Amino acid sequence: MHTLWIVCPVYFDAESFQILRERIRGEVARLTFDTPRTLRFVAIDDTGGQDPELAAVRALPDVDVIEVPFNLGHQRAIVFGLRKLAGRIDDDDWVVTLDSDGEDQPSDLGRLLEPLASSPHGANRIVLARRTERRESITFRAMYLVFTLMFRLLTGTVIRTGNYAAFRGALTKQVLFHPFFDLSYSSALLSLDLPATFVPCARGRRFAGQSRMGFTKLIMHGLRMLTPFTDRIATRALICFSGVLAAGIVGAAIVVFVRLFTALAIPGWASYILLGMFMISFAALGNFVILFVLFAQSGGSALRGLYADPVIGRTDARESPTGAGRSRP
Repeated sequence: MHTLWIVCPVYFDAESFQILRERIRGEVARLTFDTPRTLRFVAIDDTGGQDPELAAVRALPDVDVIEVPFNLGHQRAIVFGLRKLAGRIDDDDWVVTLDSDGEDQPSDLGRLLEPLASSPHGANRIVLARRTERRESITFRAMYLVFTLMFRLLTGTVIRTGNYAAFRGALTKQVLFHPFFDLSYSSALLSLDLPATFVPCARGRRFAGQSRMGFTKLIMHGLRMLTPFTDRIATRALICFSGVLAAGIVGAAIVVFVRLFTALAIPGWASYILLGMFMISFAALGNFVILFVLFAQSGGSALRGLYADPVIGRTDARESPTGAGRSRP
């Protein structure tokens, strides 16, 4: 008797969550392949207990509400909730994470769950919704295009996935405790090179209310998405800075050679160019050292705490949403 967990962050969006719940219940009832028999919803209250409308959600028999201590943002709230649930989720349970506002469409749920049903032994396999269509304003689309180009330049990849994902419970007990998830959920899923299946899904419209993702939060969200790719960014930057350093040294050597060993006249601007090359070279060398240290620290943090069982070693993983302790067998 395994469980299908539906995990959603909720930020002053209780009405949308209740609509989402009803539609997901209908979609699960229409599935034609075998799924876990028990359906359980988890609403992660990202307001820190400030939304009085969630009282109606708490009264629903198939819903657990997890409160975060303060506003974490939708991606970190998902990670917080999954780590809280780790002690209750069995390895063979299925977990689906998605936004509660309706932009992750319940009608796509069957297509995300089908790869899990067809690969019963893929404990670490994840299924991700790949965005094929967005319904935002022209300004947002322009900003998103700039971000996509910058992300591709820095990391060599493009993130076209969000919070809509499906995987088995075993992944929540180990992989979700990786420190990369502390800042970004969707990026960390891709940066760890887990076996992934991508399902094309168009982004839907909100069920109710308005988005509270402001310009500042959007920028912070974008910066956090870069964090799990620190190693790739550092590697690309090191190559770039090494090239600048090498070019500066070669240019300086050419100017010195012409000055000492030929009768050619060196124009006055050559000295300024030489000085500029040295400055750029030393700046590149400094950045090289800084990024090397950052790369080393990033690699070290990825191993922090992985020598122990995260579910046994963490209090938050043993606790249930109601606060009652639960030890793992």
